[in-house]
Amino acid sequence: MLSQKAKYALRALLVMATAKPDDEPLHIGAIAEQEGISRKFLEAILLELRKHGVLTSRRGAAGGYRLARPADQILFGEVIRIIDGPLAPLPCASVTAFHECADCPEPDRCSIRWLMQQVRDATAGVLDHCTLADALGKRPSARRGRNASRALPGPANTSRSSARRRPMKRDEAAAD
Repeated sequence: MLSQKAKYALRALLVMATAKPDDEPLHIGAIAEQEGISRKFLEAILLELRKHGVLTSRRGAAGGYRLARPADQILFGEVIRIIDGPLAPLPCASVTAFHECADCPEPDRCSIRWLMQQVRDATAGVLDHCTLADALGKRPSARRGRNASRALPGPANTSRSSARRRPMKRDEAAAD
């Protein structure tokens, strides 16, 4: 599961990815306020990302943070690994941080490990192919102006007459 720290890191990076390359660096306070993140917590996150080469920073009144590389070169998988560590749900399924489980006598024959390796590979397959720029292009707000009704699943995406349905009775709702 994605930690709150990794989620905040991604949100902050997405804010920075919307800035133009020649803009001034973004202040921590501005990002924290915009995203509703504790300034102190965000500072620790951004320092970690800077240490790993995802961000650059500048001190002083005109200081702040900016992406070290273009948004189309920063992968979600890279950021999550920096903040949360390996993507594998179990240490025995990790490529980079393998540890045998204490209660498993034969890891090479373990069906649970096999499945968790599949989960790891599928997760990495998605996260290692999605950049900040890709995610910005998929924001729901980017679609609002264009055929917003197509993006909504279910009854909200139907005609007005079908949207006016009778309310469910209590026993009908329980059947769901």
